[in-house]
Amino acid sequence: MGLFKTVFGALKKGLAKTAEVLGAGLRSLLRGRQLSEELIDEIERRLIAADVGVKATREIIDKLRADYRAGLIAKGDDALAFLKTQLKSRWTEEDRRIATSAAKPTVILVVGVNGAGKTTSVAKIAKSLKDEGRSVLLGAADTFRAGAVAQLTIWAERLGIEIVKGTQNADPAAVAFDACDAALARGVDTLLIDTAGRLHTQDNLMRQLTKIKAVVAKKIPGAPHEVLLVLDATSGQNAIEQARIFKGAVEISGIFLAKLDGTAKGGIVVAIRDALDVPVKLVGVGERPEDVEPFDPDRFVEAMFEEED
Repeated sequence: MGLFKTVFGALKKGLAKTAEVLGAGLRSLLRGRQLSEELIDEIERRLIAADVGVKATREIIDKLRADYRAGLIAKGDDALAFLKTQLKSRWTEEDRRIATSAAKPTVILVVGVNGAGKTTSVAKIAKSLKDEGRSVLLGAADTFRAGAVAQLTIWAERLGIEIVKGTQNADPAAVAFDACDAALARGVDTLLIDTAGRLHTQDNLMRQLTKIKAVVAKKIPGAPHEVLLVLDATSGQNAIEQARIFKGAVEISGIFLAKLDGTAKGGIVVAIRDALDVPVKLVGVGERPEDVEPFDPDRFVEAMFEEED
């Protein structure tokens, strides 16, 4: 699926806060200076502050320190290049494309906790699909959060996309079933289902998601073809705990990392990569529906270290 246009300027803008703390901070610290044990300690602190994660930071710093002591890296500028190379190398070659089904519709289930930007992320995905010329149907199965259905309905109207919805507190699985039924009847290319982000207890939420997935699979064999977990980048390490919980319930196939423009901790993508065997597929770099980018490790790391114009 050739979706989600890549625009480096948009990514750079979305990661401006991270670049200010990590990139600009390290450049001012290292450029024109000889590397030292003290500077390496400070680099370690900056990586942790950007939420790169303890595991990745320790491994990168240990290698940097070893190369420094071996005389392989002596200058601060060389250390900057080293850091970017090491960060980029933490991702293996993997398919980060959004899944598609040979038969219509492709069903994408979107999950995540309330406040993570889930419903807005659904709208961003829907717009990108529509801009590619694909027909889209929205399923508003987040029926337990006050205003969630209304919010998605507003997005649907703005984007000119049809929506299937139920009443407040309706059974989310029933809404998902109706949405599948409508998608089949209308022959749409993609069905996007927004799910509940919170029920009375975590166990209830996970059972409900499992039920929705089962209903969808029964109605459309092979579905859902993609289960995207929306994580709030501003929540830092808490996002990783959320991912572990959701992964256990619904077999997450990809992550949409939202609100990157609102944090200086863009390094969380590295921590997510180390903690979970789930690829980050999309990143949200702004508030507009078009502010969504495919995740590309090389471009992302470059934007984290990008200089201001």
